[in-house]
Amino acid sequence: MKKIDFEKLTGLTDAEVAVRMEEDGPNELPTQGKRKSLEILFEVLREPMFLLLLACGSIYLISGEVQEAVMLLGFVFVVIGITFYQERKTERALEALRDLSSPRAYVIRNGEKLRIAGREAVRDDVVLLAEGDRVPADIVLLKARNFSVDESLLTGESVPVRKSAVSEIPAEFGKPGGDDLPFTFSGTLVVSGQGIGIIVHTGVKTELGKIGKALQSVETENTPLQKQTAKLVRAFAVFGAVLCTLVVLIYWLTRGKLLEGFLAGLSLAMAMLPEEFPVVLTIFLALGAWRISKYKVLTRRVPAVETLGSATVLCVDKTGTLTMNKMTITDLVVDDEFFSVDSGKSFLPEKFHEVIEYSILASPADPFDPMEKAMKQLGERALHNTEHLHSEWKLQREYSLTRELLAMSRVWFSAKGENLVIAAKGAPEAIADLCHFDSVKTKWLEEKIEILGKQGKRIIGVARANYEKSRLPKNQHDFHFEFVGLLGLEDPVRENVKPAIAECYSAGIRTIMITGDYPGTAKSIARQIGLANPDDVITGPELEAMTDEQLAERIKKINVFARMVPEQKLHIVKSLKMNGEIVAMTGDGVNDAPALKASHIGVAMGARGTDVAREASSIVLLEDDFNSIVTAVRMGRRIYENLKKAMMYILAVHIPIAGLSLIPVIFKWPLILFPVHIVFLELIIDPACTLVFEAENDDKDIMKCKPRKIDDKLFDLLAVIRCLIQGMLALASTLTVYLVFMHDHSPETARALAFLTLVVCNLGMILSNRSLTRSIIGMMKEKNIALFWVLGGATVLMTAVLTIPFLQNMFRFGQLSTTDLSIALFSGLIAVILMETVKLFNPRPSRNPASPG
Repeated sequence: MKKIDFEKLTGLTDAEVAVRMEEDGPNELPTQGKRKSLEILFEVLREPMFLLLLACGSIYLISGEVQEAVMLLGFVFVVIGITFYQERKTERALEALRDLSSPRAYVIRNGEKLRIAGREAVRDDVVLLAEGDRVPADIVLLKARNFSVDESLLTGESVPVRKSAVSEIPAEFGKPGGDDLPFTFSGTLVVSGQGIGIIVHTGVKTELGKIGKALQSVETENTPLQKQTAKLVRAFAVFGAVLCTLVVLIYWLTRGKLLEGFLAGLSLAMAMLPEEFPVVLTIFLALGAWRISKYKVLTRRVPAVETLGSATVLCVDKTGTLTMNKMTITDLVVDDEFFSVDSGKSFLPEKFHEVIEYSILASPADPFDPMEKAMKQLGERALHNTEHLHSEWKLQREYSLTRELLAMSRVWFSAKGENLVIAAKGAPEAIADLCHFDSVKTKWLEEKIEILGKQGKRIIGVARANYEKSRLPKNQHDFHFEFVGLLGLEDPVRENVKPAIAECYSAGIRTIMITGDYPGTAKSIARQIGLANPDDVITGPELEAMTDEQLAERIKKINVFARMVPEQKLHIVKSLKMNGEIVAMTGDGVNDAPALKASHIGVAMGARGTDVAREASSIVLLEDDFNSIVTAVRMGRRIYENLKKAMMYILAVHIPIAGLSLIPVIFKWPLILFPVHIVFLELIIDPACTLVFEAENDDKDIMKCKPRKIDDKLFDLLAVIRCLIQGMLALASTLTVYLVFMHDHSPETARALAFLTLVVCNLGMILSNRSLTRSIIGMMKEKNIALFWVLGGATVLMTAVLTIPFLQNMFRFGQLSTTDLSIALFSGLIAVILMETVKLFNPRPSRNPASPG
């Protein structure tokens, strides 16, 4: 224990401040920081597709094929630019969310009081705290007067805690939560009173900083779709590399032309590698993030949009997420009568006027405490035309709340000049003590408290007294108080939470509430929002005594967790993941940040949320609208379903491209496709075509189905068979056209007609894959602006490469007649008609309706 000499409380000198700053560093929290431009660029360039195309472009330059090289490299840089822009746009949006102004600290240094930036506060600084101040560091209070602090940032409890002072600095610093302790913590808010303290911990050594360090130890996982896509691309890459090598060797050994053999092998490698997958995944999810942003939802990590659609469990922090984080008076008790307060109405029976009147008189005129604010707001609404508001009265004295008596009184001089009026409020037991209740009255009070307590209400007692004009007594017990009544307060549930929870249940998403509040309050909130099994609760101490296996088993049925600390929230998320759940975690406080980062999808509340919570999250709700989570889930499911259609299309279209690259080598025909043709197909038409699938509306029953399992494959057997059939039909049609025209036309003309047929089949696949069950004609009724842009753009591009001499030479095409064009178009249409016929034999995709919970 370090003894404090209050007579010499002059604070640190400048030299001492410099030494401590050198030893401990600035008073700042650890953050992930903003990604630099080079880091973003490096992440983009690591994709195999970009590496392959850069290599191909470089080889073309070396071999003298400048036009092909320019086309390849030009498109590479366009896609890199788009991806880079999207990443930087997200970073800038997050920067705009942050409150860049550092909290200020009022300190004593060199014997003088001065304001400094919070980051400049150091260990042993003497800090002055008052109502409305943000605590700049972890501090021990040396003096305190009616001092209370909102610690919901760290504990999740919306009700402020009382603080007391000590004359010596304790050897050990305490933990957040609990009344009448001398410790105040960095980031918390002073809601009443004044205090003087000494800083004990700054920066990463504070409770806030420890949570930040915990964030750094939690690794962010790739989404299941990212893992599947990467695995699929690797498999195709290995297979394509082997075939590429064989083609080069066969072409060289059979024809003796190494350069042409290399080009043939390169064409096959590009055809075999579905390099569009990572590009399509990036652009598709980025567009999804853009669409979700219209609903005031910012996506920090784009792939999380898709994962959110597969979430099976939503872990929700109560304070500020399910509730308003704003205390409201809901019940009044006078004598034996209860009155439920309607927040939307001003009517209040006369009998209940005095309990509000005296609760306001017992509070500061301009309160900062949320419960005192609630009293004032109700009084202004319900008593504004009555004689129960006394703005003209003068305050004579205040009796502060103490550890021995949890009540406070204020003495007023009325305008009439009669006796002094004393108003008291506090814990019901303390008010009963002031009123000298006997056993009968005490039992009566306990019954009323029990009724409100079962509803999870915070309860305040109110009393009044009169006193003749003379010297005021030293303590509150010397007044003759008369009991007035009780106030029941609660942090109200957000209006749209209950229907949002219900929709989550209909979508097969289980909702779990994790809170630092008491079990009774947690149960009450759980009932109000419609959680399943609201009376089954696990508390923090109970969880502490469980093994990982026991928690993993109990957590299968428990939806309410009360009196939790940050470490336990993280433990809950990890246990759910052990059970194979895909976990989404919502929250706004610093205490939520480790769990936000550890979950598959962290969803932070942007308006009330802390910077640390936002940085740890994948998704930020800009307006703290809980219903936005449901919108994000719906969008995530839509994105996955449409993305699967796009991926099936890409896989199907690769079959004819690969076949047209390999077959001419085997049969010693002139090459049909060169790299420039494949680049045209894959990197211009294909990514553009995926916009059609991205723009498709979701199915009406998309939120009435169970989430897909985490190990679900992007391509199941039925999808693979469908892709094979479509691809083989396109390949057969294109080869037929090529063989027919190769006998009596030049290789350039046959190549041009085959390429046109392939493009027609390509567009036909797009139209056919818009729906796995409905026909092309039936889907035409569904509005999709992107479809017409793609069809029109593809038509214009094909017309250009078939008619403009410069482009004809680049693509090695010959002249075409109207008859030739008609035959190629007709052949492509036949293939598309056959693709549509296959739908008649496909079973409809199964829908698994979710339980309503």
